Amino acid sequence: MSIVPGFETESNIEPDYAFLPTAGAAPPADPWMGELHALLQELECISAANETLPPVFGAEIDNQLVQVRLGMAGSLFAALQCKHAATAGHSLRVALTCSAWSQQMGLPPDVRDVVEVAALLHDIGVIGAPDSVLLKPGKLDEKEMVLMNRARRSGMEILKHSCALPEVLAAVGHVSAWYDGRLPEFELRTEQIPLGARMIALVEAYDSMTTDHVFRPARSREYALNELFRFAGTQFDPDLVKRFAEFQRLDSGPLHREVAGRWLRLLDPDLVNSYWELNNVPSPSGEKYGSIFEAKLLENMYDAVVFFDSAGRIELWNRGAERLTGISGGSVRGRLWEPEMLLLADEKGTPIHDADCPVFAALHSGVQSLRRLTMVGRTGRPNAVDTHAIPVAGEDGVMRGAILLFHDATSETSLEQRCQTLYDKSTKDPLTQVANRAEFDRVHEMFVEAHRLQGVPCGLMICDLDLFKQVNDVYGHQAGDDAIKSVAALLKSNCRPGDLVARYGGEEFVMLFADCDNATAARRSEQIRKALSQIAQPRLEGRAVTASFGVTEIQPGDTAETMLRRADRALLMAKGKGRNCVVQLGSGSNASSAAGSPPAGRKGTRAKDDILLEKTLVTPVPIKMAIEKLRGFVADHQAKIASIEGNGVCLEIGETNSGRLRRSADRAISFAVELTFEEQRRRRKEDASDATGAARTKIRVCIQPQKIRDRRQEEISLRAREVFVSLRSYMMAVEEEDSPAENTFVRVGRILAPWLLKK
Repeated sequence: MSIVPGFETESNIEPDYAFLPTAGAAPPADPWMGELHALLQELECISAANETLPPVFGAEIDNQLVQVRLGMAGSLFAALQCKHAATAGHSLRVALTCSAWSQQMGLPPDVRDVVEVAALLHDIGVIGAPDSVLLKPGKLDEKEMVLMNRARRSGMEILKHSCALPEVLAAVGHVSAWYDGRLPEFELRTEQIPLGARMIALVEAYDSMTTDHVFRPARSREYALNELFRFAGTQFDPDLVKRFAEFQRLDSGPLHREVAGRWLRLLDPDLVNSYWELNNVPSPSGEKYGSIFEAKLLENMYDAVVFFDSAGRIELWNRGAERLTGISGGSVRGRLWEPEMLLLADEKGTPIHDADCPVFAALHSGVQSLRRLTMVGRTGRPNAVDTHAIPVAGEDGVMRGAILLFHDATSETSLEQRCQTLYDKSTKDPLTQVANRAEFDRVHEMFVEAHRLQGVPCGLMICDLDLFKQVNDVYGHQAGDDAIKSVAALLKSNCRPGDLVARYGGEEFVMLFADCDNATAARRSEQIRKALSQIAQPRLEGRAVTASFGVTEIQPGDTAETMLRRADRALLMAKGKGRNCVVQLGSGSNASSAAGSPPAGRKGTRAKDDILLEKTLVTPVPIKMAIEKLRGFVADHQAKIASIEGNGVCLEIGETNSGRLRRSADRAISFAVELTFEEQRRRRKEDASDATGAARTKIRVCIQPQKIRDRRQEEISLRAREVFVSLRSYMMAVEEEDSPAENTFVRVGRILAPWLLKK
């Protein structure tokens, strides 16, 4: 578990700034490496590390990677896995990322060895941390922080008694050191801190922020990079922050495959074991109590639960199933499942046979299904039941069986069926039976309004089948329709309460994720992408179709239109990356906490020269990255670039949200937004004249209406504040009082046009 103090509380230290002039790799042929490639792809979508998270790659591969990298010290890592599996998974992800980054930077092999070993064991002290601290669902207090710091120190004591490589000890010992040397317990500062420690500190902070924890949900990648830049020069090496940001733009798949291949094939066991001085003592395995709780839960569930093996034999038939069907578990256990056993039928009364049975569909396709069926037990009375079929696959991907849940829905079917028929015709797509575009537009507006009123996060995903025209041209439109229906069924099977799936048009689908942040939406989309690529399409000669995905989360200042455009922009980026991938854009709703409170604005009076709002923003990234964020704002708000002069740009923004209460006779509101950019660099303490440290960007914002009417002045002021809040969210910026620093100067250059106007 990574505890990063810099990201738990806001820094009270204001640095001194000076104004300066601004100047799908193909899978390998080796079957073993092909299997490893698939496992590594799973790692990309496992960004959550809750307290019961399974191994990163799978138990066998996971243990083999650790053993070949650590040798006899692998028992230390095994102890960490037994204590806190989430921290062990975090350490393995950090080690793989650090190794790939080291290779991308061209570091020597001996330096990579040190970084890999140190990254795997940098959190080994968590073995001694109390469970009450590791599992606490909130922020740690001072006493608990002391316990975690003590755990880090105990980790160093463990390694001192076992590690024979001083470089590893130095790297692990300085992972918590701050770059500017402000922590008194560390003597080293800046480049004196070992390179491995500076790299691990960056990567573990990034992984910690983009991973789910019991005390907070995962943050978006853009938010995490923004925080790294915000603490560049204080907690982190500013040069490494820039390099890591560039590394994140690369395709990490080939680099990760090379890291794993190097560990599995090229590491010399004798050399690996030479790092350690103690013998390997196998750790005893503890008793597993999970099965006791699971058995008691299944025994007392009101709903029916049935377990099947891979051949369709009944393994478990709980008391809920006995009550609902009137059939005892002893009479059916071990028997091959047949839908005719319960006379299963669909809602139209058509009998369900093996080809359409939810159990066999889950076993063959590996996809969950939710259906309303009718069944007849020994009582002879038909009962409406909601069925949920769940495939069960092992860590090796082999199908182990399936689970079937029955929920008695008899009391829900009378009035519900009558109303649902008319409602479905008006809101559902006739081919796929998911929501149509009109229903999506209506619900999307409700999602946005709910967020604005209650601060409830929601995500949006757009997916588009890849090269779908070729499917229709080669195999016919019936094959295309079947592929579209399979995509809709897959999306519906991945719905949670409150989610919505809609067919947006043609082969394009949208999905709204209720109460879901950016990182979770991206992870769920990646799971859907992988499942789709593994579903064989009978009319396509058993081939599978793929899709590209764009994902975003609502953020402050968003409207339904800007949110949809941002997701669509992410979809276009996914297609540009070669298709069959997920691209996530946006800072998410948590940007509001970093951005401060909304501007007060002016009501009832016109500002001087019709200026409604004038503020100064500061974002902790260099000006080049700030301009990239501005390009997203321009695209999603359909703004026009009126002029670019020096370090200033003027935008024209029309009204993007018509609003339900707006009168049809009212004219749309449009604004002129003037932005002035200045890049600042932090002075080094040892040399006040040297201002070559970490950069940040200062933005002066001036918003004024193109036209104004007195009777609409309050509405115009409100809309101007919404535009400002949205701009602040896109820039991941905070407000700053407009007070120029002493002894500073500004030189204006033509810096914006090359980046802002590029395609």
